[in-house]
Amino acid sequence: MDFKLIFLSLLPVLIFTILSRADQALSSDQNWHVSHHNRAALAAAGGVGKVALKGRKQTSGCNLFQGRWVPDASYPFYNSSMCPFIDSELNCFGRPDKQFLKYSWQPDSCSIPRFDGQAFLNKWRGKRVMFVGDSLSLNMWESLACMIHSSVPDSKTTFIKRTPLSSLTFQEYGVTLYLYRTPYLVDISKEDVGRVLNLGTIEGGADVWKDMDILVFNSWHWWLHKGVQSQGWDFIRNGSSLIRDMDRLDAFNKGLTTWAQWVDQNVNISQTRVFFQGISPTHYMGREWNEPRKTCNGQMQPLTGSTYPGGSLPAVSIVSRVLSSMKTPVYLLDITTLSQLRKDAHPSTYGGDGGTDCSHWCLPGLPDTWNQLLYAALSM
Repeated sequence: MDFKLIFLSLLPVLIFTILSRADQALSSDQNWHVSHHNRAALAAAGGVGKVALKGRKQTSGCNLFQGRWVPDASYPFYNSSMCPFIDSELNCFGRPDKQFLKYSWQPDSCSIPRFDGQAFLNKWRGKRVMFVGDSLSLNMWESLACMIHSSVPDSKTTFIKRTPLSSLTFQEYGVTLYLYRTPYLVDISKEDVGRVLNLGTIEGGADVWKDMDILVFNSWHWWLHKGVQSQGWDFIRNGSSLIRDMDRLDAFNKGLTTWAQWVDQNVNISQTRVFFQGISPTHYMGREWNEPRKTCNGQMQPLTGSTYPGGSLPAVSIVSRVLSSMKTPVYLLDITTLSQLRKDAHPSTYGGDGGTDCSHWCLPGLPDTWNQLLYAALSM
């Protein structure tokens, strides 16, 4: 008998149970305000190392993610008042400056196709696209919804927003955009001791990730949250050990490795294109761009050039290493540096909760570029 057939016959079959409702930790991901402690943790995570994320392939010999921001009067793709899918925390209502909307990303070695929502719907007619992750996944999901809607504003839609699973279907085309909220990707389970972040399991809800045509995964920000209310768990299960806490980068590495194993064992690559949404930066610490007393508040233009003064992020090398170890081809949307340059693109004080949000991004805005790069990767 062929050795490959023998090997495949010995692989265990993993059975997963679909979650019907979110656990407490997932519902807490809807809290937009980031505590001072967690802002400091997110900001302090910057500037470590110079390792750049590299996609598993380049698109037509072009590095889409090396380039610069250029003024472009043809942007944005849509008006927030005309898109019914944007959360109030992201529409930046009342922000007086609009120039931050008038930039496009220009790769150094090529041009990228302008997003065409109707062409996207026609190409992916009858298909399912799912974003899996935290509120940065929501940022990208709502952006793509608005970009498509602006191309076919009269198209009938079905919009269902729930936790953990939301969906938007463009009925005429049979295209559905899903959002599955799970900030750590790995499980948080309720045990006798309380809520446990299990670095070694993905069981709760993962069945709904299967059989999608496009999967876009994301996780990072929540790994730096501190405090049982903000982080959404009480203990960490690391192998056989149940512990109060551990080095968060080590935890992220272990959790992401578990995710990679799940993808390798469960995703049918003949049907599904898999992407990882690269690490999205924050702008709470102005010293990263040589304005030590500043945050994103009041910033009205991007940084010039193609490099970020504060350097890379520590999670960058972890993502690169985990993706390179996988047998499944995962395309990395390497958005980190191009997003670091956009200190001007956050909701800041226009997020509606009374705080300063330098973690998420205005819509329209930067996530539209993430989706244009996704569109390029799918099209070129």
